[in-house]
Amino acid sequence: MVPPETRSDFLIEARDIRLARRGRALLSDVSIRVVPGEIVTLIGPNGAGKTTMIRIILGLLRPDSGVVARRPGLSIGYVPQRLSLDPSLPITVAGFLDLGLRPLVRTDADRRRRVLDEVGAGAVVDASLHDISGGELQRVMLARALLRDPGILVLDEPAQGVDITGQAEIYELIARIRRERGVGVLLVSHDLHLVMAATDHVVCLNGHVCCAGTPDSVSRDPAFAALFGDRVASALAVYHHRHDHIHDPDGKPHAVDQDCGHEHPHSARAEIGHG
Repeated sequence: MVPPETRSDFLIEARDIRLARRGRALLSDVSIRVVPGEIVTLIGPNGAGKTTMIRIILGLLRPDSGVVARRPGLSIGYVPQRLSLDPSLPITVAGFLDLGLRPLVRTDADRRRRVLDEVGAGAVVDASLHDISGGELQRVMLARALLRDPGILVLDEPAQGVDITGQAEIYELIARIRRERGVGVLLVSHDLHLVMAATDHVVCLNGHVCCAGTPDSVSRDPAFAALFGDRVASALAVYHHRHDHIHDPDGKPHAVDQDCGHEHPHSARAEIGHG
């Protein structure tokens, strides 16, 4: 993959973003760029400004200064950190997939089924959104984002509320979508255990960019160790192994043969804060 700094065909680029509230700086001189086919991950402690930065990039929040540039005609698929549903609202998965989409983007049953199958959630198309599991809901939300045929996916904590096995499978799914569709991916995560093995470029944020680069270079950066501690930093040496099976959202195993990067098998799971 061509290093981002040598490419000009970016999908989204935020430059020198600053934002303050009540006299307190939330973001200072933050720059992020995503190019086609690249996974960029924002990490950082509680209150680091990760979700705030995502909102600025999406155009939902205006910075005090700085510029956000997008490729002309870029379609964005967004999966928010949380989905609040009124329990009294009867809605099926199929109905949710169409909810809020422009009429020209609305899709037929066959296309809904295809995109749900793509994310491993085809079995729940007719189920109530209230009755599916957390892992199934995350896949359905990802399917809804894919219905826009996006050039970039913006994912805020895409594996939130999913057990550790399901989290690994969500990140593997994101990597496969990137590979097969050629989309760029910008995601926020607090789980270093999985993210450092599933991304191309890491931006470590704490109101400003503490460090940025490949997972390997960031995990060895003194600023990373200062922010998260030497124990966490040393636990993130990447190794590769092969999966011989994966699980559907309903738990059924299926044989596969794929290489996957994860942290050293003896390291502790590393989590950092939201925000």
